[in-house]
Amino acid sequence: MPEFREKVDVCVVGAGHAGCEAALAAARLGLETVIFTVSVDSIAMMPCNPHIGGSSKGHLVREIDALGGEMGKNIDRTFLQSKMLNVSKGPAVHSLRCQADKQEYSRTMRLKMEMQDHLTIKQGEVVQILTEEVKGKKTVTGVKIFTGGIYECRAVILCTGTYLNARCLCGEAITYTGPNGLMPSNHFSKSLEEIGIALRRFKTGTPARMDKRSIDFSKMTPQLGDEKVIPFSYSTNPREIQKEQEPCYLTYTNEETHQIIRENLDRSPLFAGVIEGTGPRYCPSIEDKVVKFAEKNRHQVFIEPESKYSNEMYVDGMSSSLPEDVQLAMYRTVPGLEHCKIVRNAYAIEYDCIAPGQLKLTLEFQHISGLYSAGQFNGSSGYEEAAAQGLIAGINASMKLQGKPEIILDRSQAYIGVLIDDLVTKESPEPYRMMTSRAEYRLLLRQDNADLRLREIGYQVGLISEEEHDAFLRKKELISSEIQRLKETIIGGAKDVQEFLISRESTPLRTGTTLADLICRPELSYEEVAPLDDKRPANIPDDVIEQINIAVKYEGYIERQNRQVEQFKKLETKLIPEDLDYMNIQNLRIEARQKLALHKPVSIGQASRISGVSPADISVLLIYLEKYRRQ
Repeated sequence: MPEFREKVDVCVVGAGHAGCEAALAAARLGLETVIFTVSVDSIAMMPCNPHIGGSSKGHLVREIDALGGEMGKNIDRTFLQSKMLNVSKGPAVHSLRCQADKQEYSRTMRLKMEMQDHLTIKQGEVVQILTEEVKGKKTVTGVKIFTGGIYECRAVILCTGTYLNARCLCGEAITYTGPNGLMPSNHFSKSLEEIGIALRRFKTGTPARMDKRSIDFSKMTPQLGDEKVIPFSYSTNPREIQKEQEPCYLTYTNEETHQIIRENLDRSPLFAGVIEGTGPRYCPSIEDKVVKFAEKNRHQVFIEPESKYSNEMYVDGMSSSLPEDVQLAMYRTVPGLEHCKIVRNAYAIEYDCIAPGQLKLTLEFQHISGLYSAGQFNGSSGYEEAAAQGLIAGINASMKLQGKPEIILDRSQAYIGVLIDDLVTKESPEPYRMMTSRAEYRLLLRQDNADLRLREIGYQVGLISEEEHDAFLRKKELISSEIQRLKETIIGGAKDVQEFLISRESTPLRTGTTLADLICRPELSYEEVAPLDDKRPANIPDDVIEQINIAVKYEGYIERQNRQVEQFKKLETKLIPEDLDYMNIQNLRIEARQKLALHKPVSIGQASRISGVSPADISVLLIYLEKYRRQ
């Protein structure tokens, strides 16, 4: 039989959140791109929780948007509820989260991809990466699909999610399937191992979905969205997304719930030794919570809508792999769920993903030129983490093929930089989840200023339009000029000014006090001092006001963190030759040599973050590099 062949620039394997961002980025940058999926109906599917964003994850979505990605725009089109989290705390940890309409989110993203020039969607299972030796290095030449077709290409981006050798577990029932009952990929793992990619086994899980009609919401506490919706995307007009929102509900487990779980732990695959993969530390199953936090007599449970086209409700906080009969008994002890009917059982899912230390910071494999990887296949968890990696992999594959410099965001530039640096440099033993505590410079890496940090990079890459860039420059100039004006505007001691301060329970003025000085006071803000500011420009946008308030109020803290970044940069700019033979550095400990040889850090800064490399090893490495450069 004749062999089917087609030639493209980029092949993306998998059409989840990582795959969508990777494929859109490559296609928008002018590269002929094909994206493969086991089912066209699963594009941008949300197999687990029905929300985008949340603590630290909202930062990632904003950064994706600032660089020119699609996730923020898509959730703005399809959300059911929007809420800014952590508003009682400082701006560094404010994070936007939207309840998504799962069906609409997937449908809208699929349509966006179908309409994208240079992008082709192909339903088919990729079973092999094709490579050849080029100048002594293994190099990607294409992919082969199950039907025998071959797609020749110059770059491949692996975004396989949780599909590789996947199996779902619900008590004693084990189904060899991908998420939501979709076909798994059973042939690809072996092919990857044959080209030298080391794999490991991870596990994640999801709770049951309930029939809305069987839930008594009167026994639960409503959780409402924000009255004023703030968009994720910098390109979304806030006025166009104000709408009536769907409520979520809060309830709790209790001792009866926990007793049923304890009595059936022997039937849980997690505790019976059936599950081989390592599960996520920060998103444990309900049986895990009951065992590890035995002192707690209740756990929060959020009941969340999945779609306006469905009666399914997501039981957030009660993921499980217990058998169906135990699940039903367990759920029915929760207030409001006494008569619940399960539409989809909770289950755990195991899958293959890569072992750490095989990727560069560009997300290209160290030993295979043109092969990139993103998403849960890299050992992360979450839609947002996946999308962020997919965007960077798509950009870097495109940059390499076009002969342009690839981009690496460092830990002081973006949460995306923290995410990728952690995945590549640190050896996470379980699925990695982004958290604000992982970012050393989180006062600088706020979700509100992602565009100020990254928009210019997105424009230079080619994913931000001239119109978007011009709007960004206008915003940046307005912020800068207004802050300068506030610092130069001195407030006099007139009676009306003193009366204003008294009415706000603020202390009297000192000589030479400026408007900026007043805004620094905890009880005052840019909006509050408006009556004292007769030269204030009209119609300043809310996002500009937010930046002014933060920049003025936290100026001292921001300057201190900028000094910390300067120290960080000194180590990041001390580059290490790619071909350095660590085994020849005699004074390095054996473990340090092995870890450095595995990870191949690009800088002293990255080397210092590798587990098993001590400060003493870094000192030895610095001395060696100094001698190396003199040779």
